[in-house]
Amino acid sequence: MRILFVSAEAAPLAKVGGLGDVVGALPKVLRQLGHDVRIFFPYYGFLPDKMDVPEEPVWWGYAMFQKFAVYETTLPGTDVPLYLFGHPCFNPRNVYGGEDEAWRFTFFSNGAAEFAWNYWKPDVIHCHDWHTAMIPVWMNQSSDIATVFTIHNLAYQGPWRWYLQKITWCPWYMQGDNSVMSSAITFADRVTTVSPTYARQIQTPTYGEKLDVLLSSKSNNLVGILNGIDTELYNPAADRFIMNEFTADTIEKRILNKTALQEEIGLQVNRGALLVSMVTRLVEQKGIDLLLQILDRFLSYTDAQFAVLGTGDRYYESELWNIASRFPGRMSVQLLYNDALSRRIYSGSDVLAMPSRFEPCGISQMLAMRYGCVPLVRNTGGLVDTVSFHDPINQKGTGFSFDRYEPLDFYTSLIRAWESYRYKDSWTKLQQRGMRQEFSWYQSALEYLKVYKQIKGLSDELTSDEQEKLALLTQPSIKKKTN
Repeated sequence: MRILFVSAEAAPLAKVGGLGDVVGALPKVLRQLGHDVRIFFPYYGFLPDKMDVPEEPVWWGYAMFQKFAVYETTLPGTDVPLYLFGHPCFNPRNVYGGEDEAWRFTFFSNGAAEFAWNYWKPDVIHCHDWHTAMIPVWMNQSSDIATVFTIHNLAYQGPWRWYLQKITWCPWYMQGDNSVMSSAITFADRVTTVSPTYARQIQTPTYGEKLDVLLSSKSNNLVGILNGIDTELYNPAADRFIMNEFTADTIEKRILNKTALQEEIGLQVNRGALLVSMVTRLVEQKGIDLLLQILDRFLSYTDAQFAVLGTGDRYYESELWNIASRFPGRMSVQLLYNDALSRRIYSGSDVLAMPSRFEPCGISQMLAMRYGCVPLVRNTGGLVDTVSFHDPINQKGTGFSFDRYEPLDFYTSLIRAWESYRYKDSWTKLQQRGMRQEFSWYQSALEYLKVYKQIKGLSDELTSDEQEKLALLTQPSIKKKTN
């Protein structure tokens, strides 16, 4: 099957959130299963710093009264063909932002549609978030090209039709003055979200961002497929970015990562202190307002340490700095994006806090468990689907959780984690259960394959060739678990 991914992000080239992880990993796995999967991606101004780009384009296109070039290369570290959409509007070194953001990504979507019509014709175009939302609208007239539209974050819905009519072609069947997100939901052959729980939640007024009625009416066309993580790229047994490699069976080696992390980020070197961390964008969605209300008290009445890595709203950054100044050696705030440091935090922290107001899927909690860091989450979205409640009596569960979006509930969960940390044998078993969870992309890829086949009218059963390739791909990971 010929599948074209169209996205504004793709790790490791451009990653702002979980969208980048999905587009950087899923095509690689689908290609390993024998399908011709390619990516269409903006040629951002910073890409030459990260990869070699051919000087000559493979194709020239024309859209929205603009000429654009398409350059062909491969996604770094993979054999996935990557087509770069070249135009001066993407020369700036930022992914998002700017007054022309809506125009740029509408132009990018139009270019992807022209590319699919005139250069490389896929069976399925897999579109991601509002930046590509017009593609399902335009492809509605092409019966031989099916579309899948994945919602990574419903809160960002893109421009509305009144604006689109000024800059591009809006087909006659695109009725109403709606956002491009709602149009994609209406016209895509299948709509997916990045976790089953989020797919249910967005059909309610609380999480639906005013699209809950539309999504409910499309419930038969809506599927929640949980994201995975790249278990080869993020592997504590072979990660060159961490101080000491370890596995679930040699987890006692992990303590050296904790002391190294404490020294690196300016915390007191103290093996016995519970180290809680957050690796996140500092925005309201991530529960930073809850954290600010309870962090001072938590640090005052416990011997715990707290570390934050991320950037975001200036108010949150300033408030976190103020708290850190009152607790020198016990709180560290790193206002930057640094993948290598995030790995060292996952491998050295005891708890990763994710008190999110909403969370379509979340990647950090899965990465944390992969590295033996226990997640503490609010029961919402993909956090429900990936973290189970810690039951120390029956030795079940993988983390701590709370239901209500209230500071007291978050505080109570932190105290529970702090108290549980004193029971080292039970804590070690909790870490090991998390490390042994299966979060690879293979299961997710199989679910997406079912979707692609269904919308093309094919049997969703695996072919003998796909079964053979899957067996070969999963066999090494099985061997590693038994060693």
